[in-house]
Amino acid sequence: MVYPTLARRAADLPRYQSPYAPKYYYQSQVAGITTQTFLKTGVKAGFFGGVALFAVLFFGSGIPRIQRDILQKIPVIGSRFEKEIHPQDNPF
Repeated sequence: MVYPTLARRAADLPRYQSPYAPKYYYQSQVAGITTQTFLKTGVKAGFFGGVALFAVLFFGSGIPRIQRDILQKIPVIGSRFEKEIHPQDNPF
């Protein structure tokens, strides 16, 4: 049976869907960025941020201010950055 328009089609007419056909679903997106793309990009950016933070702390670990304010407050390895000056080397 041929229906001339969609408005005249019966609402309760079942549609056949093959069990072997691909399963289509709605994927939410904003401006073409899907949640899957957002998560992948966020994880990659997090890894780059972690490496950048490690590099900044590694190269700045010789600066006394960074040693006192950041590195000495790390629970396991904080005592490694405490530097004691021998009394004979102290100019005061």
